[in-house]
Amino acid sequence: MRTFHNRREFFKISAAGAIGLTVLGPLACTPKVVDRKTFGVGIQLYTLRDAMAADALGSLKKLSDLGYKNLELANYSDGKFYGFAPKEFNKIVTDLGMVSLSSHTQVEAAGITVDNAKKMADDHAELGVKYCVQPWVNEPDRNIESYKKMVADWNEVGKIMKGVGIQFGYHNHNFEFLNIDGIVPYYDIFMKELDPDLVTMEIDLFWVNKAGQDPVEMFKKYPGRFQLFHFKDMRTKQEPFYDVIKDDVCSVGAGVIDFKTILASKEIAGMKYLFVEDDNQGNGKTFEELEVSINNITTKILV
Repeated sequence: MRTFHNRREFFKISAAGAIGLTVLGPLACTPKVVDRKTFGVGIQLYTLRDAMAADALGSLKKLSDLGYKNLELANYSDGKFYGFAPKEFNKIVTDLGMVSLSSHTQVEAAGITVDNAKKMADDHAELGVKYCVQPWVNEPDRNIESYKKMVADWNEVGKIMKGVGIQFGYHNHNFEFLNIDGIVPYYDIFMKELDPDLVTMEIDLFWVNKAGQDPVEMFKKYPGRFQLFHFKDMRTKQEPFYDVIKDDVCSVGAGVIDFKTILASKEIAGMKYLFVEDDNQGNGKTFEELEVSINNITTKILV
């Protein structure tokens, strides 16, 4: 009878355990769903310029579904953004649970009038962005004289932008680090002559690395001046070069840049926001590559 009793108790306990697993199993085994938007990952829309040109609304919906939160625009013309009036575009973005945070717009070396700068500032203020960024210097203007003139102009634009509550900024590539007759424009002109209160730096970690610069050392030398980060990775570590060659761009976390180490110094840098960017648009797989980037950022880099 002892054996039968033990077996009976065994089956009773086993049955109870099975019931418990049935009730608790789904709760215990289902992984917690994380809302990627809570990480505040941004996207520079130049990354999907062809997709935006073909279907802006559908492309923005895909970005929202992937979990991107903050947008940095790359299409401002005649007072409109991607063909939409500022408030119209901002409503589209807001309804998708995203934020129009920043915008790239060009101030040419020839300069900009006060009226034009005011128009640009007012349009961006109506859109509701916090930042407006100078993204590029044309190749003929990459000389000491032009750099100095442009920096002076950017300070004036920054003053006008600040008047409507927008922070102006500058986005680097690698050519600014080319030594020109003993002068390194980024350090000897940009960082020296740009007013830190009027123009913040949007540091592109890919191009800084390609120019052989150490981002953390830059932060230490110029603390608090890098409010915006551009995240894009590179497949290989190369000797420094200064031509804008982008064949090596890859999804964030798929290359050799140590983003976690760089982010460990974000307080020194003064970083507030980051944007994913891929100059090559994912080499034909734009949204697939953007999925890789945001997955790596939210599961390996920001955690």
